[in-house]
Amino acid sequence: MASEHVNGDLKGLKVLVIDDSKTIRRTAETLLAKEGCEVLTAVDGFEALSKIADHKPDIIFVDIMMPRLDGYQTCALIKHNQTFRHTPVIMLSSKDGLFDRARGRIVGSEQYLTKPFTKDELVNAIQHHVHRQADGQQATGNG
Repeated sequence: MASEHVNGDLKGLKVLVIDDSKTIRRTAETLLAKEGCEVLTAVDGFEALSKIADHKPDIIFVDIMMPRLDGYQTCALIKHNQTFRHTPVIMLSSKDGLFDRARGRIVGSEQYLTKPFTKDELVNAIQHHVHRQADGQQATGNG
């Protein structure tokens, strides 16, 4: 039997979507729940940090423009934490600028999706990073 989440199977995968837009949170939650993901949502970085600690998501989508703690700050905090630094973080933004992409890379994000995103973009991003993470764990013998 092959490892979990192969052949596009996302069942049971924990995904956290952090966005101050209720529409974006709902859209992502609906699309990913249909794929079998366990979807958690947070309205900003502060709420997200406690959910990350409590639920240990497999992958995190974070909006760049949020009140209180923006996406860059949130990503940097996740990546500086020993426990969560290998958790893939994908930035979400309505802007498709080179500067934003570069800044996302600097704080440690794995990918950048432009809103509005499609179901395929979300699913492909998850599959790409979860498979890469699983391959890395198998190679090092962790997990």
